[in-house]
Amino acid sequence: MDKNVEKMQLRQNYRNLWHTDLMSTIRADTPYCCFALWCGPCASYLLRKRAIYNDMSRYTCCAGHMPCSGRCGESRCPEFCLCTEVFCCFGNSVASTRFLLQDEFNIQTTKCDNCIIGTMFCLQQLACIFSIVACIVGSDEIREASQLLNLLADLTYCTVCACMQTQHKIEMDKRDGKFGPQPVMAIPPVQQMSRFNQQTPPPVGYPSQPAYGQPYG
Repeated sequence: MDKNVEKMQLRQNYRNLWHTDLMSTIRADTPYCCFALWCGPCASYLLRKRAIYNDMSRYTCCAGHMPCSGRCGESRCPEFCLCTEVFCCFGNSVASTRFLLQDEFNIQTTKCDNCIIGTMFCLQQLACIFSIVACIVGSDEIREASQLLNLLADLTYCTVCACMQTQHKIEMDKRDGKFGPQPVMAIPPVQQMSRFNQQTPPPVGYPSQPAYGQPYG
């Protein structure tokens, strides 16, 4: 737990910003956002593979963030393991790809994005609490409220995950030079895909980004 907290604190010190914030992803790439909404696991599979430069020898279950990571036979059949991950642990697969990109390019998450993600989690927790209370009390009114909250939580979850995956896709489009020439960047070696062991974010990756509200170059 302490290690995970340390990782999250390290990400707060990153200097760069996402090319597109969550609120703007639908407008930035509407077709892909719809694809990520209706076929989230497929989008997650493709994005993870792209995040590791299509080199499946680099693949680790949940990008090394779960206790089972590295123990699921990834080296023998990485494609099958990734497919299992995106369907059985969809939320973790989206978050793991996000952490990979953040660690590689020193990308921080804005307060607005954190608020959106936090709201999604709060709705899920609130829906769970109402479901438990409805089972204990047996009230029809609470049961109906629980069902409405569950529906709202599911809609929010699917929408936010679709926006997050679109955000990841746009970031990799930028990395791959689809928005114009980018500084030449070599594929990081396997042991440097995550930068958790470094005290401060290294000066590699993207140049400093302008604040939101200013046009990107």
